[in-house]
Amino acid sequence: MILRFCSVLWALLVLLTLPGCLDVAHPFAHRGGNSQRLTQKNLPPPRLAVPVPVAAKAPWRSATALWAKDVVVALVAQSLPAVAQPPRQGDWWLRLGAKRVKNGVKPRYLLYDPEGKVRAKGYGSVIDRAGWLAADPVALNTVALEIAPDIARLLTGIQVKIMQADPHSLMNRPAKVYFAGVEGAPGDGNISLARAFYASLPDGRNNVQTKPEDADYTVKCRVQLKDLPPGPSQKKASEQQITIIWRVTDSKGKEAGAATQLHAIAIHSLDGAWGDIAATAAHEAAGAVRTIITNYSGRDLKMSQKK
Repeated sequence: MILRFCSVLWALLVLLTLPGCLDVAHPFAHRGGNSQRLTQKNLPPPRLAVPVPVAAKAPWRSATALWAKDVVVALVAQSLPAVAQPPRQGDWWLRLGAKRVKNGVKPRYLLYDPEGKVRAKGYGSVIDRAGWLAADPVALNTVALEIAPDIARLLTGIQVKIMQADPHSLMNRPAKVYFAGVEGAPGDGNISLARAFYASLPDGRNNVQTKPEDADYTVKCRVQLKDLPPGPSQKKASEQQITIIWRVTDSKGKEAGAATQLHAIAIHSLDGAWGDIAATAAHEAAGAVRTIITNYSGRDLKMSQKK
């Protein structure tokens, strides 16, 4: 849970651009700035809950409630999946509060892991007492924006320490990737794409295997074709849209990410042998899959120093 939660600190939503198609015969060849895009998207991780005080007699209830909502917005801007609600099973969560100091009120937070253990704590800048009691929105939002990057750094540091100490983490060994094959491709695409991807993926940090046992991730590819509308001077379609989706799931079946290749090709041009098109498409996809695994696992995260 810790690893899956923290891994998305750097990978909640990522766009990866790769070369697109040049012409009908080689739809995945480079064509510069006008290229089609290969995109990948990582799905949200478990929540980072930020309970909003609801007790009628809670100290500074109005200020803390408004501050909690500002904190959620600021954390989401840091790519953390924060929600303003009580923690549920499996959630990391923040307890927000404040303490009186000589010249005002000092907002504070405690960071809890899913087991209820305090993993970190910190403070925001002092707000004058009158501003705090009046729930000054500018002051509260300023403090929220101040602490959000600190919380992101704390979570990153926690994950790095856990992964460095675990000999089974992907910081200390290659990822084992089960490739479940390709389906839906015309011509020999199912076979040629699969062979090319199987050859392209291994790089020393990712090993590919043909059986699902003990795999860290599973990759499955699906190809879809549809005719594009004919042009103004055409009587029938002359092009097709090909969509190749490479879906990556973790060992528990949760989606880690999906890479999509989208291109226009001459109609039926891939009904036979794919040739070097399969090699080029698989090479692009292998790079995207490696990035998905790296981002989702957090294996490249490093301890960051507070500026």
